[in-house]
Amino acid sequence: MPRSPRRFLALTLLLVGLVAITGCSASASNSAAGSLVTAPVPNAFEHVHGLGADPLTGETYAATHHGVWLVPTGVLADSYLAGAPRPDTTQPIQIAGLAQDTMGFTVAGPGQLLASGHPDPTKPSDLALPNLGLISSTDGAKSWTALSLAGETDFHDLDAVALEDGTLRIYGYDAGAGAIAVSDDSGLTWSSGAVLALRDLAADPSPADRLYATTADGLMMSTDAGRTFALMVGAPALLLVDVVETDTDTQLVGIDPNGAVWRQTADTWTQTGTTGRTPEAFTVVGGPSPWLLVADAAGIAASDDGGVTWTSLISLAD
Repeated sequence: MPRSPRRFLALTLLLVGLVAITGCSASASNSAAGSLVTAPVPNAFEHVHGLGADPLTGETYAATHHGVWLVPTGVLADSYLAGAPRPDTTQPIQIAGLAQDTMGFTVAGPGQLLASGHPDPTKPSDLALPNLGLISSTDGAKSWTALSLAGETDFHDLDAVALEDGTLRIYGYDAGAGAIAVSDDSGLTWSSGAVLALRDLAADPSPADRLYATTADGLMMSTDAGRTFALMVGAPALLLVDVVETDTDTQLVGIDPNGAVWRQTADTWTQTGTTGRTPEAFTVVGGPSPWLLVADAAGIAASDDGGVTWTSLISLAD
């Protein structure tokens, strides 16, 4: 589950200021340098596996069957990403022309992306076959470095939270094993979690041991870092879920198979909006004014009012 919540907002705002001064992300040519493909490959956005936004660079990403794409967000209000500078592109860009099948994907922190999946079948690569394991990018998905499990594991979902010492705890769903894997050293080594048939994972930054999973049986929660899970009685049947940090606590926001958006406050769930379509990917872009991003059969859209209204960012009808 890709997301960029407020857990690193203070650091992000400082870094954003430096980026703005140096102009490192003032344009699409700077933020996604290299071989750029501005015309979507056929069906590129019909298989969106993950969404995420980096508050350091202002870039918003769609992880797809045909690589990681830069999503244009210039039409959104300044409250998006707390006013961070954003690329001025008006068209989706396939970053560096790479067409790797990016399955699991998350913005792990300011300037750091984590992913998994399968290498680009059209280009030579240093990344292992057939599965990427865990890979990392610190240059906006222009290049990737293997961290662990190269050639072995295809994570279909990833999420990361910072521990007290600054190390990343990473949760991954190993699709081949049908099980959760947990790393407490930023993805270098792994331990086994629960065997669970799930669709989506969402990690709670506080406490980091709390993990949510959407399943065919309903929304489940773990309080022991993904080792065991219990059904959340009374929760809607969500397909995708994310965690939102507020000033006082954390809340859940999710979307069900029909596109209805739900928010949990205390023990109460409220439907706040809808897309009217089955979602493929979903995330909350954190900050003082959180936004929702969703990918579905219509394309990719954003909402700042809980899903009552949506602004199209990429339309598959075009």
